[in-house]
Amino acid sequence: QKVKPVALRSSTNMLSGQQPQKHYGITSSISLAFPREIDLLYTQKLIEAMKPFGVFEDEDELNHRLAVLGKLNSFVKEWIAEISETKNLPPSAVVNVGGKIFTFGSYRLGVHTKGADIDALCVAPRHVERSDFFSSFFEKLKQHDEIRDLRAVEDAFVPVIKFKFDGIEIDLLFARLALPSIPDNLDLRGDSLLRNLDIRCIRSLNGCRVTDEILYLVPDKENFRLTLRAIKLWAKRRGIYSNMLGFLGGVSWAMLVARTCQLYPNAVAATLVHKFFLVFSKWEWPNPVLLKQPEDSNLNLPVWDPRVNPSDRYHLMPIITPAYPQQNSTYNVSTSTRTIMSEEFKYGLTVTDEILQGKADWSKLFEPPNFFQKYKHYIVLTASASTEENHLEWVGLVESKIRVLVGNLERNEYITLAHVNPQSFPWSKESRSENEFVSMWFIGINFKKLENADCVNIDLTYDIQSFTDTVYRQASNINMLKDGMTIEATHVKKKQLHQYLPAEMVHRGKKKSLGDLNRSSNSGGSKRCSLDGSQLDSSRDTDTGTPFSSPTPVSKACKSASTPGDSITPPKPPAPLYVECSPVSEPSPSENELGMSIPVIGATAVMAKSTAPPVGSTIPTVVGRNVIPHMSSPNASPSDLPNGLNGAAPKRPHSPSLEEPPKKLKDTEQMFSDDSAFKEPYPPSSNGQDQGDGPAVEGLAVTQPMPIPTIDTSRTQRLPSKELPDASSPIPTNNLRVIKNSIRLTLNR
Repeated sequence: QKVKPVALRSSTNMLSGQQPQKHYGITSSISLAFPREIDLLYTQKLIEAMKPFGVFEDEDELNHRLAVLGKLNSFVKEWIAEISETKNLPPSAVVNVGGKIFTFGSYRLGVHTKGADIDALCVAPRHVERSDFFSSFFEKLKQHDEIRDLRAVEDAFVPVIKFKFDGIEIDLLFARLALPSIPDNLDLRGDSLLRNLDIRCIRSLNGCRVTDEILYLVPDKENFRLTLRAIKLWAKRRGIYSNMLGFLGGVSWAMLVARTCQLYPNAVAATLVHKFFLVFSKWEWPNPVLLKQPEDSNLNLPVWDPRVNPSDRYHLMPIITPAYPQQNSTYNVSTSTRTIMSEEFKYGLTVTDEILQGKADWSKLFEPPNFFQKYKHYIVLTASASTEENHLEWVGLVESKIRVLVGNLERNEYITLAHVNPQSFPWSKESRSENEFVSMWFIGINFKKLENADCVNIDLTYDIQSFTDTVYRQASNINMLKDGMTIEATHVKKKQLHQYLPAEMVHRGKKKSLGDLNRSSNSGGSKRCSLDGSQLDSSRDTDTGTPFSSPTPVSKACKSASTPGDSITPPKPPAPLYVECSPVSEPSPSENELGMSIPVIGATAVMAKSTAPPVGSTIPTVVGRNVIPHMSSPNASPSDLPNGLNGAAPKRPHSPSLEEPPKKLKDTEQMFSDDSAFKEPYPPSSNGQDQGDGPAVEGLAVTQPMPIPTIDTSRTQRLPSKELPDASSPIPTNNLRVIKNSIRLTLNR
């Protein structure tokens, strides 16, 4: 592999005493320590552990990509010259008009995996219109023999043409600059290029500008790339790689790794992976992660700034892109997904501690969790369509809205955590008719433990129904809804999961040896589900569905725990579920089930875990003042805070009739009165030594940032109308069958 000599070469340079050329990041580094021989050995072992997962391309594949991009670049130049002639440019201008293909995303960062697609941008001069790109260029691509699966998505938030060029998938965006010609040496990092541009061009340019800025802001690109490969592999294996579902996407993971590299500029990959978990297991969210101090280019574009934009104050895990206009790349993160990722950071730290102490191998870091043994209760969400083409379209829409369902469940007063598995699973052929295509998602649920009541009835029907209404409404608004497209949600207990999934998947990791786990996780199987090398071929932010052969699902009605009159009978099975469950008997959070509690407003049963590090903590996280200052009243109780600012999304009583719209308090408008929003929780290190061995910084325990709830007030302003339609839009009333499913549970003490 090419990575090996490069990584070791850069490490050798460091050993020779070369200092970083400049200061990186918005704070000084935590440690300037150079790598030891043992660190280089651990880095080599890390490379060997990653090879079986297909994260490195061989020389032939790399050259093939370069050849395809070269052809595409020539193709673009040729088209721009042709279009220039039709617009009566003089021949001398046509010769020099230029045009260029830029790459971004994982390929540009140098961390793409085998078979991954390429994100690319076509940059054209001012006389070439976007309509030309989607008409004449699209037609020109059609005529090319090596291009397959060509499709245009012109009305997307970021318009794109997708195709396969000689076997390589390419997503091609378009940007028209206010320049008469496009030189080959054009640098897109300059903010002045954005002046007078159409908003779609600015969005299209953003990917390239962010990627280039990240590479510019890291001390050693090779160490950064190898570390990022490891972290992306870990995130995919652990089921927390999906921007769409509320976890983190590729660019967010890249920025977290880049920040780690800035704090440890001379470290090699093995050390950086460990420090990554050390830094972000201690990070006090919602303090933002920033790679550079935000600058204002006076172009009047909307940027992330909680001092100016009230809605930005409610982002839970802000990771801010370094290129203007600065945006939060983790807009979709919810209280549940942040809790899950925080616990994964802690678990990653535990494992890497063992690895660097010689007690475990790197393969342990990449072991998948057993999602289907983690919870007692699950919601099974199924999306069905009558044709394969309709199914692909329908699944894409449903998946993009699953985070709405997670938000609804989080706001239920009896639910402390809703954990969606990013993988989707198909029903087996035996359990469906030949003309039905079905995908399933699983959401693990933790219920609040009861203390003051022996029994409580929980009705999830409203939470589910408002989600399905949202999906049907949007599908209707964009004319996607077709006969046979349905969504259903069913509650199942852990012991019923075998009705939906293969037994080996449900029981994976249950009382198995480490060797068995390694063998099963690296063995062959379904391309997208086994998470072997081929699973990681996709460099997209959102993991796609996961084919699996599943046994016939059977929905059994359990004993009714409430009066028969409470039942709402759906038009088809599964029948209303009345499930007796005893959350008190649930094991307390352990090594296998960490941090699954989210504080409930007004409840004493569930207490939030303290985010303050233990004494002797290795990373001082907040010194002086917080990103979000405390309210002026020193004795304010959590219930006094506006919109439930005590750490959880505002909880909704399970009866929809009790819900009231949250009232905005003026106090929140003053929460960001100064520039503290752009201060990062790291003090300058005076001696450049690793602070990990020193005592905790004084005052650490008393400076706790205030957690921020998720509020969707700004979402309709920031997204086009097709992304989230107005709630007043009618639910489709044509002959399409809309499943109304009642889900009710009884929790016993």
